[in-house]
Order: sequence, then C-alpha cells, then structure tokens
Amino acid sequence: MEPENTKNTTTETTEIIGTLPVEVVAEAAPVADAPVVAPAVEQKIDQRDARRSRGDFKKNPRRPQRRESRVKPEFDQKIISIRRVARVVAGGRRFSFSVALVAGNRKGSVGVGLGKAGDTSIAIEKALRDAKKNMVTVTLTKHGSVPHESEAKYSASRVLVIPAPGRGMVAGSSVRVVLELAGVKDVGAKIRSGSKNKINNARAAIEALRTLSKSNRPSASQVK
Repeated sequence: MEPENTKNTTTETTEIIGTLPVEVVAEAAPVADAPVVAPAVEQKIDQRDARRSRGDFKKNPRRPQRRESRVKPEFDQKIISIRRVARVVAGGRRFSFSVALVAGNRKGSVGVGLGKAGDTSIAIEKALRDAKKNMVTVTLTKHGSVPHESEAKYSASRVLVIPAPGRGMVAGSSVRVVLELAGVKDVGAKIRSGSKNKINNARAAIEALRTLSKSNRPSASQVK
C-alpha cells in the first residue's frame, strides 16, 4: 500500500495542472527529439511542393512502354473433348491426355484433329497440327449458307446439314462448333443417329461439308 502523503501530493498536482492553461501544460510536457532532415531532402521536398502549387506535378512522369500487339492466329480453335487416358505397361499404368479440337478460319476452311501427349499444352499443339492437315474447303453461297442439303456418315454417327435461310444456325453438340468455325450461316443440322460421341459427330459434319464441296466441283464434261 502507498503512504497517504503520496496520494495527497498526486491529487494536488492533478488539480494544479487542471487549472493551468493549455499552452502552459504543452510547454511543460516533455518533447521528443525531432528527426533531423538532411538539406538535400528538404530541397527535394520544397521542389515537390512548388510543382504541386504550380499544378505541373505528375505521379509518374515516365512515359509508359507500349506493349507489342499480338498477331492474330490464322485459325480459330475450340476443344470439343479432352480426356485422361492410360496405357498399361510392366511397371503399371502410364497416363497421358487426349485432346480433340476443331480449327477453322470462319471463311470456308475447317478441320478436326486429335493429339495425345503427357502435357495438355503439347497435346493441343499436336491436335491443331492434325486439324490443319485434314482441312476441308466448303463452297458457300453469297449469303454464307450451304447450297443444298447433305447427309454423311462416319462410324456410327450420321449428320444431316440443310440450308435454313433467315433462321440462323440451328445445330447442337460438336456439329455446331464445326459449322461456326467453317463460317456457315443460316444452316440447320440434325444428328440422325443415337451416337453421343462428339468426335465422330464432328467428323460426320466434316464429311457432310466435304460432300458439298465435291458436289459443287464442275464435271469433266462441263470443263470441256
């Protein structure tokens, strides 16, 4: 316990400080040592304040560097299937990725490709190269549609492509992807089989477009 004399002294001191003006109390309080600012730093601060007062102060005076514009690829691509597959060896199973994609320039050229690799990016590159090798060129009308209906079969998939003027594109599944990347408009497509295999459906659509291209070629008698 503290002696009574100490309590009385503290109370009297508090009362005296409470009656003093604010300025006197501030002068009596201990002041911490102000940080020493170098003359060079003070000069920079003064120059900054002067620029701000003139209104020519910029947050970042350096000119930003322009990024080089990316070159647009020749063919657009869309992945229709990506799977993880495995092969069994003596030491166990080795996994890799199988990618199927459709590539086209939206101007009449389209193709389907497959690629397989241990990394997805490498598998996509392989599939794109395969799609470029298997490109077909479609002869379109002046409105961007197909000239007549065509039906083709690939494996168990059967696809029917018919012109649909004024209706836009009426198609689904991977057949729609093929027609979009081929640049076909005002067309309808129907899968006439029960197959759900996206790769086979896409290739059946490619065969239907290939049939259109063959039927539009002039015959030998017409050339003569």
